[in-house]
Amino acid sequence: MYNLARSLLFKLDPEVSHELSLDLLAASSRLGLTRFFEGLPATKPVDVMGLRFPNAVGLAAGLDKNADAFEALGALGFGFVEVGTVTPKGQSGNPKPRLFRLPEHNAIINRMGFNNKGVAHMVSRIKSHRYPGVLGVNIGKNLTTSVEDAAADYLACLHEVIPYADYITANISSPNTPGLRSLQFGESLAQLIAPLTEARDRYESEHGKKVPLAVKIAPDMSDDEIKLVSDTLLAQGVDGIIATNTTLSRDAVAGHKYASEAGGLSGAPVRDASTHVVRVLAEHLKGELPVIGVGGISSGEDAVEKLQAGAQLVQLYSGFIYQGPELVKEAIACTDGFYRELDLDR
Repeated sequence: MYNLARSLLFKLDPEVSHELSLDLLAASSRLGLTRFFEGLPATKPVDVMGLRFPNAVGLAAGLDKNADAFEALGALGFGFVEVGTVTPKGQSGNPKPRLFRLPEHNAIINRMGFNNKGVAHMVSRIKSHRYPGVLGVNIGKNLTTSVEDAAADYLACLHEVIPYADYITANISSPNTPGLRSLQFGESLAQLIAPLTEARDRYESEHGKKVPLAVKIAPDMSDDEIKLVSDTLLAQGVDGIIATNTTLSRDAVAGHKYASEAGGLSGAPVRDASTHVVRVLAEHLKGELPVIGVGGISSGEDAVEKLQAGAQLVQLYSGFIYQGPELVKEAIACTDGFYRELDLDR
């Protein structure tokens, strides 16, 4: 059935079909139709960052930027859903067209630019949600905020969403906001993360609720850079690393008519690079920080590959666009099998 829906949606402009799909999902949630979805399957829970995830498969940020359809998306079986990226003020993002499908490669190029309705709208959507899985909120900075002042934007978002989020992700790796990726390195990274971990700890002290803070990093780094970034994040006391965001590389799609389009490439072409980053992080950190693997998961085997490389959880995005709910079920079944076998081997 999804194949039929996809064939119709893929005849539309990519962004139009994206918005239409979210509108339909949001409507199904409002009308109570999500009870007919399969919901969270009975699988082995996974404990990561002090949270219990019903299963190891989540939806990556970027699909539901405003938290308008996350309950319906979660009802498809995801153990966790990450909404956003959200910024303090609503913004329109980059000029259109800014979203391109590369079906020959099971890939997408986007340069959306953190288009969203702002953190106040998101709070109105998540403050009374009924989704039984884990809810993550991905936060960023407004385009008009300088890189030097970025920490204030991240902190403003954190303060607004922390009462309602199960975990928060600082997105410092989107290639579509000028200068953002420079925040991944050295003193800039430490100065950005320090006030966020302090605010996280203060909230826990005052309210008795620990809301883990993860950081999402890019795949376009050398092994030495990956290790330096992870060392800084460990020293600053973050709770997890999400690897990875989209890539600027076009090697895997060279010659495609959209290959020269600016933006981040996601989907199958980024799988190997993402898995490599996961492996480098896992080997370097030796279990001191959990890793969430995302990038190029198009099958259950791809999801398990991320776990074998050292991830504890995985997220889907482009593969979900191309394959729909069947990929969610397949990934859950395979990752659940991986963890059950792991328990037997212990």
